[in-house]
Amino acid sequence: MAEVGLLAFARTALEVGRAVLPPYRTRFSKHQFTQPQLLAVLCLMRYEDWTFREAEVRLKEHRELCQTLGLKSVPDYTTLYRFLKRLDGQAIDRAVGETVRRMGGGRGRTGRGACVAVDATGLAQGAVSTYFVRRLHHHGQRALPWRHWLKWLVVADLDQQLLLSQRARRGPWNDCGNLPAVVETASRQTRIGWVLADAEFDSERNHTYIRQRLGAQSVIPAKRGKKGWRVRGVRAEMRRAFPRKLYRRRALIETVFSSVKRKLSARAPGRSLRMQMRQALLLGLSFNLYRLRHRYFSLRMSTEPDRF
Repeated sequence: MAEVGLLAFARTALEVGRAVLPPYRTRFSKHQFTQPQLLAVLCLMRYEDWTFREAEVRLKEHRELCQTLGLKSVPDYTTLYRFLKRLDGQAIDRAVGETVRRMGGGRGRTGRGACVAVDATGLAQGAVSTYFVRRLHHHGQRALPWRHWLKWLVVADLDQQLLLSQRARRGPWNDCGNLPAVVETASRQTRIGWVLADAEFDSERNHTYIRQRLGAQSVIPAKRGKKGWRVRGVRAEMRRAFPRKLYRRRALIETVFSSVKRKLSARAPGRSLRMQMRQALLLGLSFNLYRLRHRYFSLRMSTEPDRF
């Protein structure tokens, strides 16, 4: 990464890991590596799109990186794999919340809370180019071998370009029913004023939850239906007077997805669905760490321009 170096990113990842994880899982641990150290290595792995074996090799070649992480020896790739397998989603959620807290939370430009957007994207399951696979089977007139992919659902703060909450599961899947859960997790990180989503999340239940439970405003376009269908409540209001100018900001979440896939990775590798889901959640955490360190570096350049 040209904007944020490995040492600065590793230092930030280690600080966040120490804030959310205890040094050791149990008192019977070997005490050779701490949990924050292993989490920081995994974030480096997602940041540079390394495999487990590549992470081990790179650490052996980079003495300063090991010193920054406080490693007396380099963890084996199997150690990293087993730690990721034990790492639960709640620990990653706490780390994401810690990055949001260090960024100062999302107060938004509206004065009544952050303006957030909800959307999902697909992640590749391996290193093979999906474009190459499509071209190969298009010319061969054969069906694609992949029927499923990993679907990554996120809630992003549009002002700070930061992830507030995330979920991962096998696609294709309709995420309309998952909106209350991810938005509630995001509301624990910051006060939400506006929730923007596309027509996939259109339902009166979602509007009711956002407006009554969270006290925020929901902007979700109503789906097109038959002429005989009667739309009531907030969905009818969306059809009568849809706030198009405000809804245009929802496109900023596509910028977040583009930044993640261009700067970090577009895949969530793993032989099992559980490992793919862990890799996707770890990718979101790594992006927040990148944004946190990038903002700190930008502030230092603006306050101390003579040092750079």
